[in-house]
Order: sequence, then C-alpha cells, then structure tokens
Amino acid sequence: MRYPQEHPAILMLEDGTTWYGKSAGKIGTTTGEICFNTGMTGYQEIFTDPSYFGQLMVATNVHIGNYGIKNSESQSGNVKIAGLICRNFNTLFSRKMADISLQEFFIQNNVIGISEIDTRGLVNHIRHQGSMNGLISSEITDEAKLKEMLASIPSMEGLELSSKVYTQEVYYHGDPGAKYKVVALDLGIKKNILDNLALRDMYVKVFPGNASFAELSDWNPDGYFLSNGPGDPGAMPYAEETTKKIIQTDKPIFGICLGHQVLARTFGLSTYKMHNGHRGLNHPVKNLVTGRCEITSQNHGFCVSDESVATNKEIEVTHINLNDNTIEGIRHKTKKIFSVQYHPEASPGPHDANYLFDDFEKLLRG
Repeated sequence: MRYPQEHPAILMLEDGTTWYGKSAGKIGTTTGEICFNTGMTGYQEIFTDPSYFGQLMVATNVHIGNYGIKNSESQSGNVKIAGLICRNFNTLFSRKMADISLQEFFIQNNVIGISEIDTRGLVNHIRHQGSMNGLISSEITDEAKLKEMLASIPSMEGLELSSKVYTQEVYYHGDPGAKYKVVALDLGIKKNILDNLALRDMYVKVFPGNASFAELSDWNPDGYFLSNGPGDPGAMPYAEETTKKIIQTDKPIFGICLGHQVLARTFGLSTYKMHNGHRGLNHPVKNLVTGRCEITSQNHGFCVSDESVATNKEIEVTHINLNDNTIEGIRHKTKKIFSVQYHPEASPGPHDANYLFDDFEKLLRG
C-alpha cells in the first residue's frame, strides 16, 4: 500500500535555523536533541536502539524505508528515537522477508518525522555548530509558537534518560543450563547484546538500571555486564553506586557504551559532552593492546576524558578512535574489568569487534 507524503512539515533548530519538508510517519509535533548517523543500512536497528531515546535522528543515507521492517530485527520493544529526519522516506519496500512498511511501523509506534530535507546541508550545519535541540512539526505552522516550544526543551547535558527505557521487571535471556550466570544491569540494553552473551554459553538475568546491589548479588552470578543506554552518564549516581559494589566482588565486569562511561566514572574518571558525538557503522578504532585496527558501529554523544585517565593509576586505555583520538576502551590494571565505548554486537554492521564477547567469556572461565 502506498502512503502519500503530501502533508507539509517543518524542522526548526534552537539556533533558529529552519527547514521545510513533508511529513513522515504520524502527524504531530516532537522535540529532542538533533544528531546524525552515517550508516548506509540498519535503520530499523537504529530506530529501536534505546541509546537514541530523546534524539531526533538525521539519516545521512538518501533512502530510508526501502527494505521495510522485519519485526524480529528490532533491538527493543518499540521505536526509541524522538523523530526522524531524512531525504527520501520510502513507503514501498521490496524485501520479501519484511513484515510491514516503515510508514506502518511509525504509525504503530506514534513516530513523527520529516522528509524531503536537504540532509547534506543539515548535517554540514550540525557538524560545524554542534549538537543542539530541535523540533519537528507537521501540525503547527506558527513559527513563533515553535520557537517558544524549543526554548523549553532541556539540554541533553545533565539529563538522566536511562530510567525512561530500562526494563521495569527482571527477566532472563538464554539457556538456563548454560555454563555461566551473568547479571546484566539494563541501562537501555539492545537485544543483540543479550544474544551475543547467550551465544557464549551465558544465562543472563536482566535487572532494571536502578536495581540494588543486594538484588543483583542474590543470584550469585559469575560476572556482571553494564549495558548501553541514553542520556548523560554524569546524571546517574544510582548506577555508579551499584557499580562500586559490583567492583568489590572481584568478579568479571564488561561494559558497553553508557555502561563503559558509568564504569569509568566509578573509578574517578570524568566524562564530557562531545561537539557532535560518534554515530555510524564505519568508525575506525585501534586496539592498543594488539595493535590491530577494527571498523566499528558507534552511537554516543558523551565520552571519557583522556586527561583524567592519564592521572589514574588503576585504569589504562585499550582502544582509541583513529578519527579524533578519543577514548574507545579501558581496562583495570589488576581486576577482571574492561569496557568499550562502541558497539561490538552491531547488527547489521561490522563484526570486527565480536572478540570482546569472547574476551568476557575468557574472564568468566578464569
């Protein structure tokens, strides 16, 4: 079925820059921090990644929606982006395995978007001016009113968002008869991370991000995993407090993305908001331990400060980004603890970093 995209829509940034296009998905108004992803594929995985909660996603690939939606490939229970900005929003798809169109998917998930935008020009603007809040509306045309709405949107810096997406109920993933028991602290976890842990003979018990250490340790796990998620890591004292107690167990700990940042802060390292962040499927990272380079999938707007690592006697840097030399991985010098800023579970995406799950399994093995 074809869904005509004829309704006018407007995109306005907090610096007053405005673009005009056509609606995509549901008619309405949405706000969030604008960011862009350079991936050529994987839009469904991006839209359902909890780490993108509260963000207006600019797709740099020209065609979005052209292969539809396959329900089993979502990374969470629903769409997590605040809205979509793209050039061509395709309501028709040719993939035989797809279940529904992207338009139907957006309608089901109440997602508002805008298409027919000069995304090249928009991304160029964001790259120079930095990340900022924005607004998409296909129902309000009064620009003065839109500016008032924009002024009330809180900055991503200092914003706690993990509690908006982590599970409210404890659940299990994998084979109960698996060799290892692993507790996952859900800060906004992706399904494929759990799949990768389960593939390595781990039975995972997933807890809400605000769960107490007593709840986590009561299961007597062999190791702990700290997940990805959205928001400012500096606004999550509850996660830091729990992580401090996890560290005292001397059991293996593996962190990804937000979990990496929380772990770093627990050891006294500082984090900061980046000018634009890293979002895409082609970020080059160098493993300083092996000397090898890998192409990675990334999605983060905050980073661990390299200056704070330089003065820390417990932590060492294991990975760096070859584009800007920012920190991409750390490990403890004496404990079985390591973490990375990027996403080794990328699906779809590069598989260069899959070995990190193997490294965690080796630590569990002892």
